[in-house]
Amino acid sequence: MPSLRSLPFPDPGVPDVRSGFRFLLWMEIRQWRGQAVAAAWGTLHLAAVACFPAAVGMAVQAVIDGSGSRLALAGALMLLLGVLTALGDTMLHRTAVTNWISAAARVQQLLARKTVELGAVLTRRVAAGEVVAVSTGDVEKIGWFVEALARFTSALLATVGLAVALLFYEPRLGLLVAAAVPVLALAVLPLLPSATRRADLQREKAGKATELASDTVAGLRVLRGIGGEELFLDRYRSASQEVRTAAVHSARMWALISAVQVALPGLLLVGVAWYGVRLALDGRISVGELVTVYGAVGFLMLPLRNFQEIAMAWSFSRPSAKRAARVLGLRRTVADTVPGGPDAAGTGPLSGELHDPATGLRVQAGLLTAVVCGDPDAAGVLADRLGGHSPQAVGGEVSAELGGWALDALPLAVARSAVLVQDKDPVLLSGTLAELLDVPSSGRVAPAEALAAAQCQDVLDALVQSLVGPDAESGDPMRARITERGRSLSGGQRQRLALARSLVTDPEVLVLDEPTSAVDAHTEARIARGLHEIRAGRTTVVLTSSPLVLDRADLVVFVDGGRAAASGRHLDLLRTDPRYRAVVTRDTDDGDGAGAGAGAAAGARAGEGNDGHASAEDRDGAPAGEHVPPQSGSTQKESA
Repeated sequence: MPSLRSLPFPDPGVPDVRSGFRFLLWMEIRQWRGQAVAAAWGTLHLAAVACFPAAVGMAVQAVIDGSGSRLALAGALMLLLGVLTALGDTMLHRTAVTNWISAAARVQQLLARKTVELGAVLTRRVAAGEVVAVSTGDVEKIGWFVEALARFTSALLATVGLAVALLFYEPRLGLLVAAAVPVLALAVLPLLPSATRRADLQREKAGKATELASDTVAGLRVLRGIGGEELFLDRYRSASQEVRTAAVHSARMWALISAVQVALPGLLLVGVAWYGVRLALDGRISVGELVTVYGAVGFLMLPLRNFQEIAMAWSFSRPSAKRAARVLGLRRTVADTVPGGPDAAGTGPLSGELHDPATGLRVQAGLLTAVVCGDPDAAGVLADRLGGHSPQAVGGEVSAELGGWALDALPLAVARSAVLVQDKDPVLLSGTLAELLDVPSSGRVAPAEALAAAQCQDVLDALVQSLVGPDAESGDPMRARITERGRSLSGGQRQRLALARSLVTDPEVLVLDEPTSAVDAHTEARIARGLHEIRAGRTTVVLTSSPLVLDRADLVVFVDGGRAAASGRHLDLLRTDPRYRAVVTRDTDDGDGAGAGAGAAAGARAGEGNDGHASAEDRDGAPAGEHVPPQSGSTQKESA
């Protein structure tokens, strides 16, 4: 039997996710020892309770017969049964709760392992609200069914045993009870399908409400900026009322099932009492025997409640197990390993050229390569594919290759250690700045260097101002706490801290999707310079259309129509490729003169600071004559 001290499990196992039923069956098999122990204690508890009517009947008959010795024996028997009842109930509760917690912990470990395996692909394959529902409510319902099955087993054994015992003890009344027990146990079956449908509807609406709430909270800053709080609040109120209505509708059916479970045993009890009294008046049974049978029938209401519980647990856990199996059944790779390829032990580190067969993009090792996509939506898909994240998620496209090895066919640890992808909306976890930057790394780049390259000095100053207590006296920004998802920071500050975290990791290949989209022009120019310097000798891919970043790249590749259409230096492509110039300058006129004029005008605007005078590069001490490339449309401002 598992102990809570052994949690978490060293290995939660490999679940059977072919269906929800098979997943529940696998859970039961994995915990069969704990289930057997709980069923044994439950059987002892119910058997002791079931024997109490016999002891009471013996005492009543002893009083009628005036037998002091039998009365004393009955008293001793009741004392023993009381001890056994208390022992069985205590141990049953202990083992059942242990089974529940163990089952829930196993499912949570499986979900955590799957989340780590899939990474960002998970929320593209499954809605975020469903993931939250599985990891919270569904985990509890699955654990409930696992531990309830042991109590049901003991209730079934006690019910069958009591019916058989009554047949031998008093055949006439025992036959009536034995015939009625199957009816009592199966009477609620016609009501279960309707109860299950109502419960499923309730869970579906609850999942939608949870997803709406999580999305609203995540976008609260934006909603406040556009005054949309009330609109989304009204939507959540409406969704919440739908959940309430569905819950009441479901509760009514379960209340009817409970009423049936109480009414039918009550009618049986009345029938046994009426028939037993007639037998006693005729002298065919003794008063003690009547009391024993009456008490035994009254006992049946206890195990029958376990029958109702297992029906409810099955109804609630079946869809929960189905959802859990669907999430756990997701696969990132088409194969776990490639024979002879690099392994997790690091005996064959990945390096070399990064190649995307889908677009024909080739990224030379050790260079800073910028990629401009004619379709902005294609950039995120390309970034995922370059990291080996989404070959199955985007319709079975072939995986990117690094050094000749397909990333989606390599062990996860190998692919992750070689290629790091930072998407355009990186997440900052809550904790101190030191904890944020405490990530697996090569050790080549210190946190201070990464923060400097990402131009985080103003962020550090703001974090110092937020220090309180003893931390404020130290003035160390590494002790400052960052709230969940970095909500206390601006969009540009979050973006730069995420970039610093990626630079600290220092992977062999770093893929950045629009890493400077939320910062102003002169900060963007300094980031581009710092990125080029700190990643010298490392392979870096930046998906961007910012001229300030493109001008710093060793090579620019233009992807148009799903294929790598042109490559070269930024200024050369501006002069020679009208399609590239139109994307970078946001100019719909492909004419050479118009495009060049737009680029020159944009360049003049990029050279100006916020006050409209000297460029930020000049104010920050850039070398004289350093080129500031053309900037698109209007100067970008750091988002609030």
